[in-house]
Amino acid sequence: MKIKLLNFTYEAEKICAMAANLCYSSVDIDKISERFVESSELKNILKKIILAGHYSVLEHASFTFGIDDVSRSLLAQLTRHRLASFSVQSQRYVKFSGDIEFIIPDTIKENESLLKKYNNVLKSIELLYREFLDAGIPAEDARYILPLASPTKLIITMNARELRHFFSLRCCNKSQREIRNMACCMLDIVREKASELFCNAGPKCVRGNCKEIFPCHNPWKKIMI
Repeated sequence: MKIKLLNFTYEAEKICAMAANLCYSSVDIDKISERFVESSELKNILKKIILAGHYSVLEHASFTFGIDDVSRSLLAQLTRHRLASFSVQSQRYVKFSGDIEFIIPDTIKENESLLKKYNNVLKSIELLYREFLDAGIPAEDARYILPLASPTKLIITMNARELRHFFSLRCCNKSQREIRNMACCMLDIVREKASELFCNAGPKCVRGNCKEIFPCHNPWKKIMI
């Protein structure tokens, strides 16, 4: 899995702080902008709006990621997050060339006997896929036999509010491992760029309000606001 932050809102934290201040201020935008020259003032207002759940102002900051070498299984989960923009490599127009690097879950990697069977099945699928293409079957039809383990790549954009929601669900230990690893990596990346926006982001146990029936130990719990 490869994850790279391609772009993000310039001065994201300042924009969100200005938006929050604007809602309760009678002064013009230039004066509001001047207020946040000092980082301490910016931190204070962002901390207050996040604690208050005033997340609408966080929608003014967006982050765009390039993600490579993830499974179609992960993609199916990722696209359930409605407030995001996706551009995904097409299996209809893009033919797999060379050996297909199928995604292998860690639990299967740890079982030598099952891993061998897993690889054998995937190799058979790959050979049949090639046979279809060589016989003139269009890629859009040959792809029907490709499994969820097939690799894909995508570009995704989310605003800070949706990212916080995404992290609350997908950084949780209850989440499927592949998408959890991706979400945790994304959280580390955005914290470097906008630490105040994501200071207490992560699974719900970070904020002490986990509603899981069977709570579990979570390493993100140590990251408190």
